[in-house]
Amino acid sequence: MKIYTKTGDSGETALFDGTRVPKSDARVDAYGEVDELNALLGLVRATDPGPELDEMLMQIQRDLFALGSRLADPRSRIAARVEKAALAAEHVERLEGWIDHLESELPALRRFILAGGSVPGAHLHLSRTVCRRAERRMVGLGAGEVDPILITYVNRLSDLLFVMARTANHRAGVPEHAW
Repeated sequence: MKIYTKTGDSGETALFDGTRVPKSDARVDAYGEVDELNALLGLVRATDPGPELDEMLMQIQRDLFALGSRLADPRSRIAARVEKAALAAEHVERLEGWIDHLESELPALRRFILAGGSVPGAHLHLSRTVCRRAERRMVGLGAGEVDPILITYVNRLSDLLFVMARTANHRAGVPEHAW
């Protein structure tokens, strides 16, 4: 299989149902943002955030592939037949459990903090902002265009990425700076 297909040379791409749309289509933009987030999490993993965060991030990357495939599937055909493309309430609950676990070792947050810190922490802060952008693009598709659990997942993920950034900095002994 060749990596290039030449089918996108005219500025169009195919959704999972075979529909051809411009590469500027809002749906393509939304799953492109999710893809960017996934790549950025790969960058975080390359900075050695520690084994616990690395394992969480790898699972999130898998989830983001599922999320992106769901966004590329406007008629919801893939989710019913491809188990690994499923995202459900238990995936959100897993994120919430990780947030609670990581927050238990952090000092209470009393003010806004500036993004930055250690290399993994700074990249996690950046990941959070890309996650929020992906969320805005998904919401921008309009009511009924995206399974609500996907919006919930991305919303919770941005919270987790913030907590992960704080955790990475805390574990590296890098202080937080208040705004």
